[in-house]
Amino acid sequence: MDEEYDVIVLGTGLKECILSGLLSVDRLKVLHMDRNDYYGGESASLSLNQLWKKFRGNDNPPPHLGSSRDYNVDMAPKFMMANGALVRVLIHTDVTKYLMFKAVDGSYVFNKGKVHKVPAADVEALKSPLMGLFEKRRARKFIIFVQDYSESDPKTHEGLDLTRVTPREIFEKYGLDANTVDFIGHALALYRDDAYLDQPALEFVKRVKLYSESLARFQGGSPYIYPLYGLGELPQAFARLSAVYGGTYMLSKPGCKVEFDEEGKVCGVTSDGETAKTKKVVCDPSYLLNKVRKVGKVARAICIMSHPIPNTGDSPSVQIILPQKQLGRRSDMYVFCCSYSHNVAPRGKFIAFVSAEAETDSPQEELQPGISLLGPVDELFFDAYDTYEPVNEPLLDNCYISRSYDATTHFETTVQDVLAMYTAITGKDLDLSVDLAAASAAEE
Repeated sequence: MDEEYDVIVLGTGLKECILSGLLSVDRLKVLHMDRNDYYGGESASLSLNQLWKKFRGNDNPPPHLGSSRDYNVDMAPKFMMANGALVRVLIHTDVTKYLMFKAVDGSYVFNKGKVHKVPAADVEALKSPLMGLFEKRRARKFIIFVQDYSESDPKTHEGLDLTRVTPREIFEKYGLDANTVDFIGHALALYRDDAYLDQPALEFVKRVKLYSESLARFQGGSPYIYPLYGLGELPQAFARLSAVYGGTYMLSKPGCKVEFDEEGKVCGVTSDGETAKTKKVVCDPSYLLNKVRKVGKVARAICIMSHPIPNTGDSPSVQIILPQKQLGRRSDMYVFCCSYSHNVAPRGKFIAFVSAEAETDSPQEELQPGISLLGPVDELFFDAYDTYEPVNEPLLDNCYISRSYDATTHFETTVQDVLAMYTAITGKDLDLSVDLAAASAAEE
């Protein structure tokens, strides 16, 4: 271990593993360490015994739940947008050869006390019970505008400069009511609150476009895909990639103390009395708590069930978004369900998660609107963790710290953090103009 490395990465969470893989592919000499004896950090997948040990203090789950090995319960459950940034990173690095994906069956939104399928195509908009007849026609016109929009072709802009007009103004132009605005902004564009309404509309239109293009990709019921055996496969796949390019991995490394020189710049990492030299450290917040600040708390319920979520067409895998306005909250709530169809539970068992940013001192009560959608639950676990963001200046100390995982059940925010960190570390943008068809064989 007493060598010099270009970069030392601490923690094997998904963000750290993606960065380790990308930097190794760039031919940097990478050492990757974790204090735990398993991959994944905060984004690990647990067997039933591990889940029981974490939340119940023993590893003796009741026999009726089936074999522990058949469970892969994600601690940071998130689906991937089929055409989204994470899939592009997977193709760019060729990590797709280590993974098998499957489409997610349903994408739903909570509206006026009921669960509805998210209408993402113009034909679906005309059939959706979310809207009355005239509103459907207006929504269809809006969706066609988004699908046809091309930044480089002014003929598709309908006289709108999306760098200047806001989403609020576009909704007014198409005459869409508050109810429709709610599901488009939160279930299609995946915004977590309503601040986007008064920002330039280009990003918003790109997000809705990404949703409808991802939906068209597999002709399924949702725009999302998810790896077989759960997300724990992802960190390990990037770890393999890093190893192929000469990266060194060390698990069960206690301490992992980051060392600094007299100028306050990172100069190495010490563990077990040995110091590896480096000029740059990448890590999750837990390794440098004096350089991060607490920004919130995520509350999550993990439920084991013997049936799919009601009112979702018996979908074995599904996402339901509960927009903030529907619940009188400041941010959205998310329901995520997967099952034996993605090899994360035994046949006949379903794992559902309800996640939200905690807004009160009783997060378990806050999650009730989401839990109430699930029907009877066999086992229920509550988890809550603080979320952090870095406050250091990487140009001064050469420490690149990721943000904690948020409450969303999709990967778009996670990957934006990774791409921004990659650019800060290397001084260049990652080229994500890839052939998306390269991943389709594994995903179908």
